[in-house]
Amino acid sequence: MIASVVAEYAIASTLALVAVVVLELAVLRTGLFRDRAYWIAMTINLGFMVLVDGWLTKLSSPIVLYAAEEKTPWRFPWDIPVEDFAFGFALLTLVMLLWDRAGPARPVDAERRRGPRPDRP
Repeated sequence: MIASVVAEYAIASTLALVAVVVLELAVLRTGLFRDRAYWIAMTINLGFMVLVDGWLTKLSSPIVLYAAEEKTPWRFPWDIPVEDFAFGFALLTLVMLLWDRAGPARPVDAERRRGPRPDRP
């Protein structure tokens, strides 16, 4: 058996991030990335993620351990593996995209995402 060193978590989280962005921009086209509420939700998520993930993965006394060969050595801030941010972005964005796609169309939201039309005052 030949062992190969592949940063599986790094690759998977990066692919998930790219796949979700491509899904939105090329397939679903919900306008989620132009929605202010989306970016507010992502900021709130980031704040809690830094607090909780930072506590769970701190190198001084970790609760969650990662195999070194499964991820990159980069950690930011407070010892959080950078892959966690990519995975969290992809997961939350995918849920919001599918929720938006499955929900009823709301003209007010569609207008807000597109912005004002040039033909209207």
